[in-house]
Parts: sequence; structure tokens; C-alpha cells
Amino acid sequence: MRPAPVPATPPNPGRIRAENISVTRFIAQRVACAVALAALVAGLAGCGSKGTPGAPAPGPPRTYRMGFSAIPPRADFNVLMAALEMWRTRSDAAIMHVDPPWDTLLAGYPPDSAVIKTQLGLADYYKGSGRTLVVMIDLTNGLDRSSDHPALVAKGRSLTEPAVQRVVRDYAVAMDTLLEPAWLGLAPETNLIRAAAPAPLYAAVRQAANDAASDVRAVDSAVRLYVSVQVETAWGRLTPGGSYVGVATDLADFPFIQALGLSSYPYLGGFAEPEEVPLDYYARIVQGSGLAPMVVEGGWTSASVGGVVSSPDEQARWITRQIQLLDEARALFVFQLTFTDLDLTGVPLPPGSILPLFAALGLVDANLAAKPALAKWDAGFARPRN
Repeated sequence: MRPAPVPATPPNPGRIRAENISVTRFIAQRVACAVALAALVAGLAGCGSKGTPGAPAPGPPRTYRMGFSAIPPRADFNVLMAALEMWRTRSDAAIMHVDPPWDTLLAGYPPDSAVIKTQLGLADYYKGSGRTLVVMIDLTNGLDRSSDHPALVAKGRSLTEPAVQRVVRDYAVAMDTLLEPAWLGLAPETNLIRAAAPAPLYAAVRQAANDAASDVRAVDSAVRLYVSVQVETAWGRLTPGGSYVGVATDLADFPFIQALGLSSYPYLGGFAEPEEVPLDYYARIVQGSGLAPMVVEGGWTSASVGGVVSSPDEQARWITRQIQLLDEARALFVFQLTFTDLDLTGVPLPPGSILPLFAALGLVDANLAAKPALAKWDAGFARPRN
């Protein structure tokens, strides 16, 4: 085993995920309307998803559904649609991890109209193609969990304002009412926000999420609600020499949750090999809580970059190891936000960007060529689900 690459200042997985989304947002904006239109094409939403051609023989039943989000590798509509179709056959769930459209909502644009314009078509496509829809609403700046969302900062606003929290609450109700997700997430990586953000901002996240939960349940008693925590933070892995701290505060601060979302990038937490990750890496976090875990983002890079040494084979071994962790924890879901690698060619990155650490998380490359990890995913997906 080679020594684990632990940087002096470990990368923040929450920041990386959000930088991933933020840098690729310009791509998503270019294709959002096209996705919504494509979702309405006759016959597209009716395609089923029962298995993968040529998949290995099934193993024991799995408790969890598997899926991705619609982040494309680059601004190419044909590639986007090909990627969506490619992972349709190897998924039984889909996730939408979204920021509230702060500019339009703060300008008085109705939340219902915003959801219809930007989210409804894709949600209908997912559900129409037989996948369980999971949604996560992000409340802070994923580039920096110590800060408000950049759109709020640019306007001199903050989630700490009751008026801004009211916007969040109304948007959550619109997302639930119109998209009808099976699970609705009201705050991501709460332990990382608590560790990084000023106390008033974390308090605002807690207040907004709890109030939104009450508002949503007032109109929809059936929806299941959750927040997510950052697994490496819970295990103390982002600080060299750190120890397990758990998530007791998160469970107390968000008592409405019916499952606990997990965000996990173990290669950024000092693990050099997938097999080093403890078998109870997920299970321990929910032990004694009565809650099942659901992995709502994460992965293992297939590329060596910065202080991380990895390979396509190592990524494939992570998928195998992760399936063992999911089985041990009797998880509900496992999602990767990116099915494809990100094509960063020509993408202007800010100085010191850590996005390259995330660019090779896909199970296929930016041209949709399969990596070894795809076969491991397919083997897990081929198992019957109980």
C-alpha cells in the first residue's frame, strides 16, 4: 500500500462538489431548455429501465436504488442526450441537486413558475422513464461552506434574513408540489457547514430547513424528507490526525428527517486504496439513530492529480468496495452526481481551482467511453432489489 496523500490543507469535498456544479453551471444553463423540451418528446419518457444488456449474473438482493444526475461533460446537446440514455439503462433512481434561482426569486418571480421553467421537464423525464426521483435543495455556497450563496452575497443579502428564508420555504413547497419527488432534501452537508460557517449562518440553515419541512408537510404529508452530512467530516478525516466525531448534532438539529443523506469522497479523506475504507464507513454514521443512509453524492477519481494518486483500476475497486459498504449499511440509495467525466478543455478555472480533482469521477469518460468502473456498477445494478 502506498502512503495516503494527505495535503497540509485537505480539500473540502463540499467545496469540490459545489465547484464542480458551479463551473459546469454554464454548461447546464445552455442545455436546460433543451433537456426540458426533450423530456416532452413523445415516447422518450415512457422508456423503461429494467436492466443492462450483457450485465453479469445477479447476486444477492440489494436494498438501494442507484443513479446519477444530468450534469453533461460539455455543452453539447447530442452528448447530453446520449449520456442520459446511456445511464437510463443502468439506474432505477435519479437525483436533482439544485440551488434556488436566487436572482429571479428575490426579484419576485413566482417559485412555481421558476420550477416549471427550469426543473419540471427533467423531473418528468426521470419519473416517466421509471426512476425514483430524489431532490436536494442547496442553501449555501458549495464553493465555500463558510459563506452564503454567491448570488446572495452579490446582492448584499443573506440566508440569515427572515425574508430570504421565506423565499427558501416557498421554493421548497413549489419543488415538492410540482416535481413530486419521493425524497426531498432541505440542506446538504450540514456538519461541514456547521464546522466552516459563522454560527449565524448555520443557525439560518437550521431554521430555514426546519421551517421548510413544516411548510412542505402542511401540503404534502407523504413526502419523505432528509438532509445530508459529509462523511469524511463525520469521521474526522479532513484534519490530519482527526478522529471520529459522528453526527449527533445534525440529528438533533434536523429532527424532521426520515433518512440521512451522505456525501462521501474517501480519496480526499486520506485513503490511498479503496480497500482501506472501513466496512462500517456508512453504517456507523447512522448507528443507533433508526435512520437508513442514502448516498446522495460521492465517488473516487480515476485520475492522478494534485496530491491524489489514482487510476481507472482503483476507481473500479472503489465501486466494488462501496457496494460492500452499502450492503453493510442497508442503504436506500447511491448516487454519483456525474455519470461522465467533465471536459475541462477551454473552461476557465480560477487560480488554484480544485475542480480537476473532481473531473474524472465519471464511470465513462467525456466522450462516453466506458471505464472499468462501469462494469462494477453494472454488476451491482444487475442484482435484484428487495
